[in-house]
Formats: sequence, structure tokens, C-alpha cells
Amino acid sequence: MAQSATNLNLNAQLLVAARHGDLNAVERALSQGAVPNSRNRLGKTPLLMASEKGNLALAEIMLKAGADVNQASLERVTPLMAASYGGHVVLARLLLDAGARTEPIDQMKKPAIIYAAGLGHVEVIALLLDRGVAINAAYENDLTALMWAAGQGQAGAVKLLLQRGANPDLRDARGMTAAQIAGKASHASVVALFDAR
Repeated sequence: MAQSATNLNLNAQLLVAARHGDLNAVERALSQGAVPNSRNRLGKTPLLMASEKGNLALAEIMLKAGADVNQASLERVTPLMAASYGGHVVLARLLLDAGARTEPIDQMKKPAIIYAAGLGHVEVIALLLDRGVAINAAYENDLTALMWAAGQGQAGAVKLLLQRGANPDLRDARGMTAAQIAGKASHASVVALFDAR
């Protein structure tokens, strides 16, 4: 029982250290027996926290310690989704090299590429496409990455997706194309990219 209490305390120390980005305290907790896949009340692991903050050094420590690269939070957010959301391309590459899967969706029914597209993280989009994500895959409401980028006014992301072969003629569940979605949202510069094709 004492050992169990000690482990729980070490796991808590690890989570607090990870939340604060205290690498020395993280390594100390791990060396004393903290579990790399420890989770807080939201189900977040230290690796997920590192991915949210773009803390590459912390992510490297956790992966070396055996952290599960695909362990999701209670909201089903994976480290790769978090890194994609934040535009942390180097960290996203590290996660992919460690075996991160690109296909999981969170409770909002979005995968990593949708977050990258909607927020205009061009380098992350390119990385995910290079790692095999289907450019025309449709998710919730038949929305593609191109539609998300267009609807959010992310001209750079739209340009990249079109250059990489995204189909602008696909329609969402409402029957709208990416250009129409951009137009409805008053993103004239994005509409112009479609008109210029």
C-alpha cells in the first residue's frame, strides 16, 4: 500500500512538472518510478501537455521514457492533434516518426489535418500530407481540409492544398464547395484563389 501511495505521488509530481515545463523535475520523477503515461483529471499525459505547448525537449524526454505517442485525453485529443492545432511542425514530425497515427478523430470529430487547415498551419498540413493523409478525405458534415481552410479564411493553407491536388469541386453536407464556403464567410482573398484557377 505504501508503494502504491508513493507511485501515485510520483505520478502527480510528474504531471505537475510537465504542466510547468520543468524538465529537471520531470526527469527526477521518471527516474524515481513515475509512470510515463500518467494522466491528469482531463486524461492528459505529459506528452500531450508537451505537444500542446510545443515543448520539444519535454516530448523527447517522454518518448524516450516510453510514453504512448497515441494516448488520447478524455476528449480524445492525441498529441499529434495538439501539435497540429498549435502549428508545432518539428514536434509533429517527432511524433509521426515515433508512430503517431494520423487518422484518429477527437470528440469534435476532427483529425489533426482539419485543425492544421482551419488554423492555417501550412507546414503541418504539408507534413501530414507527406505522411499519407488523404487530401480529399471528408469528415464531419462531409467537410474536407480545403473546405475548413477556406471557411476560416486561411489563404496560405488553401493555396497549398490546391497545389497539392485538393479537389475544389467536392461539396459538403449542405451542398457547398470550398469556394462557396469562403464566399459565405466573406473571405474575398480566398475566393480569388479559386477564381484564379
